This record gives sequence, structure tokens and C-alpha cells, in this order.
Amino acid sequence: MSSEPAINPEEMSLDELRTEIRDIDRDIVELIARRTYVADTIAQVKASEDLPTTDEKQEELVMERAGENAERFDVDANLVKAIFRLLIELNKVEQRENR
Repeated sequence: MSSEPAINPEEMSLDELRTEIRDIDRDIVELIARRTYVADTIAQVKASEDLPTTDEKQEELVMERAGENAERFDVDANLVKAIFRLLIELNKVEQRENR
């Protein structure tokens, strides 16, 4: 996975562009799955150490990092932060269900 396309999108046909989007979508889902797996592992550590599910300071750091990465890649920071809020909520729900 790389952040730069191997081929210039302006030189691609519509079908090639759609294939590129399909591949990127698969990569996004794979990354969400990896992130969820790591978050589940964190939940296990929290449970074994009797720590709360929610860590507001860590959530703030994640949101800050999301905003910085959005700016780095010239993507709407509000949109990226909204996606990360959803990911964080997904992980918290799963952590609560597994306790």
C-alpha cells in the first residue's frame, strides 16, 4: 500500500479508475480490520489491568494526529476527524461488549 498511485490517474480510463478505487477501498477495510485487532488487544490489556475503557487523553491524541495527517495529505480535516470518531466509537463499543 502506498499513498501515491503507480499510474497517473489523469492517464487512466474510467474502468481503470474504478478498479483503483476498488483496490483503495479494500485497503481501507484491511486497515480498519488491523486497527480493530490492535484495539481489541488494547482492550484485553485494559481489562487485565482494571483500566477504564475510555481514555479521553488518548482519544484527544488520536484526533490531533488525525487532523495533522489530514493536513499533511491535503484532505479535509473535519472529514478525517469524523471518520476517526466513528472508529474510536466502534472500538469502545467492542471493548465494552468484551468485558
